[in-house]
Amino acid sequence: MSEIEAFWRDLRLTTQARIGLGRTGDSLPTSRVLEFRSAHAAARDAVHMPLDVETFVADVEAVGIGAPVVVTSRAESRAEYLRRPDLGRIPKDLSGIEKGEFDIGVVLSDGLSPRALMDHGAQMMQALVSELSEVYSVAPPVIATEARVALGDHIAEAMGVRTVLVLIGERPGLSVADSLGIYLTHLPAPGKSDADRNCISNIHPPEGLGYAQSAKIVAGLVGGARKLGRSGVALKDTSRADALENADVKVISE
Repeated sequence: MSEIEAFWRDLRLTTQARIGLGRTGDSLPTSRVLEFRSAHAAARDAVHMPLDVETFVADVEAVGIGAPVVVTSRAESRAEYLRRPDLGRIPKDLSGIEKGEFDIGVVLSDGLSPRALMDHGAQMMQALVSELSEVYSVAPPVIATEARVALGDHIAEAMGVRTVLVLIGERPGLSVADSLGIYLTHLPAPGKSDADRNCISNIHPPEGLGYAQSAKIVAGLVGGARKLGRSGVALKDTSRADALENADVKVISE
């Protein structure tokens, strides 16, 4: 192996990006082309794969905070959901949701990667409950299919919660097809915009954020939102700054 090849080999270990792919004549090596096509196929499959609702309901119920209610948007099919984002933001029927006295509601949404929700949703829910339940009351979860983020505002209003967490499958890329995101909205109501939300993205251990780390960030944001009285652009994640302040920092002199 040449020095250049060794350099790119070591650098590729630090990123999922496609770098230093090499070439055969004027083209990429066949192996790299096939890897790209495989990643593209995985991303397409992640978008179109329907959520296995029955299995996922059992996984979420095992978390232990109540049997989940399953709702759907007004998008009648996956194809319509992809063509009509607006329909994914509006609920079809929320009559099965009971209003209660809870601080936080959790909505688990398939979004643009049902695979991400299947792979990480229940584990992420468990981490959130472990992190939040000693301080806040958490409502029984809601599973939403053919769902966009804003559908959570309607669900939260029906639940009567002050803060809603929408766990949703993120748009697949050519490096990651199973990334989960969490959108936090304080005092949710229909009509809220993305400027009113905070997002924790790229949750897909072991390469992305882990469940415990993500839950700690959420807990910090929830506490900050309740003190501030709002979420979104006015609310910042200070969890990592606090960790740096509390760390045993060693100064290396030249």
